[in-house]
Amino acid sequence: MKKIISIVLAFATVLLFSMTPVYASTNTEVCEKWKKQLETEGITDPNYDTLCKGSSNNEGEVQDRVQNILNTVFLWAGIIAVIVVVVGGILYVTSQGDPAKTARAKMTILYAVIGLIVVLLSYAIVYFITSNV
Repeated sequence: MKKIISIVLAFATVLLFSMTPVYASTNTEVCEKWKKQLETEGITDPNYDTLCKGSSNNEGEVQDRVQNILNTVFLWAGIIAVIVVVVGGILYVTSQGDPAKTARAKMTILYAVIGLIVVLLSYAIVYFITSNV
C-alpha cells in the first residue's frame, strides 16, 4: 500500500510542476520600440495590443499573478486531500474487520477531511483579503 501512495504522490508532484502556469512578461522597451516603428511606417499591427498589453509591471498585474499562484496551490492541495480520502476509503474497505487497520483507515480519512477543510478556509481567507485590498 505504501508503494501505491508513493506512486500517487509522485504522479501528483509531477502534475503539479508540469501544470503550473508560466508567467512571462514582455519587455516594455521592446514594446515601445515596436510601437514607434509601427507609427513611423504607418502600419497597424493587430498583434501589438495582444502582445504588449499590460507590459508594465503595475500593482494589479502582480496581484493577479500572486492570486493565480495561490489558486494553483489551493487546487493541488484540494486534489491531494481528495486522493488521500479515497486512499483511506480503500484502506477501510480492505481492512477486513481488523480493528488496527480500521482505526488507521478512519484516521486517514479524518486527517484528509481536516486538511480539506483547512484548504477551503485558507482559500476563503485569502480571497477575502485580496478582494478587499
